[in-house]
Amino acid sequence: MGNRFELTVASPTQQEADTVMDAAIAEIQRIEKLLTTFSDTSETYQINANAGIAPFTPSPEVYDLIQRSIRISNLTQGAFDITYGGVDKSLWNFDPTMTALPSKEVAQASVRLVNYQNILLNPKDKSVFLKHQGMRIGFGGIGKGYAAERAKHVLQQLGVQSGIVNAAGDLSAWGLQPNGQPWTIGIADPNSKHQPFSQLNISNMAVATSGNYEKFAIIDGKKYSHTINPKTGLPVTGIKSVTILCPNAELADAMATPVMVMGVQVGLELINQMRDIACLIVDDVNRVHSSKNIRLKE
Repeated sequence: MGNRFELTVASPTQQEADTVMDAAIAEIQRIEKLLTTFSDTSETYQINANAGIAPFTPSPEVYDLIQRSIRISNLTQGAFDITYGGVDKSLWNFDPTMTALPSKEVAQASVRLVNYQNILLNPKDKSVFLKHQGMRIGFGGIGKGYAAERAKHVLQQLGVQSGIVNAAGDLSAWGLQPNGQPWTIGIADPNSKHQPFSQLNISNMAVATSGNYEKFAIIDGKKYSHTINPKTGLPVTGIKSVTILCPNAELADAMATPVMVMGVQVGLELINQMRDIACLIVDDVNRVHSSKNIRLKE
């Protein structure tokens, strides 16, 4: 899935651990084949290839994932949008060769096909139709979390009572460590991604972080995140990282990016209105903001 997955399980023997982890890896690979945009046999590719032409009926699993994605788009007023695949990527390379932003007009034109409301779902035959030719969906904002959640489910079905599935920093942990303590996870420092600036003790909880420290451009001394605002076509500014905590890895993954797009105040207001979810934000001057229901160990 273009990301590194790490699996941790508490198991009586190495052989049992290897067996259950092989099953979880197979599940992650199965989901990758469904969701990838890089293979013409994937269901995502088929939906995109039929954009503006005809509906496509994917597996119920993919249909349901698209339906949940649209709900999150509604919840975040379009800050989360799986039709981001229609963004003109030629404007953005986010490397040292990028020395200027496109004009507002050019940026706006680059997102003309980005609009989740143009994904038409037919509940009768469970088909998906992208309204305009050139529209493209992609699951980069939710797919890792979904795969982590599915891998956890497979492991639990096989009797694993304690473990972690870590999908490149989007992780789900359940049960306790062998010593009876909760799992301890570090929250990456956006100024030094390999160093945690804080830690959390968690069990039966998922954590996802979105930040500008992996891929960015510096233009006229200002750092621009690779995260694009789907409404303006311009990079998000003002926030270095967003960490979401909730019981479900898919939801945590899906909420991290839109909070970054929405900004500190609006993002926290949204999280504070939701149940069983917490948020930690580091802004571009290193101030730490948190939702009302989070306790940090520094």
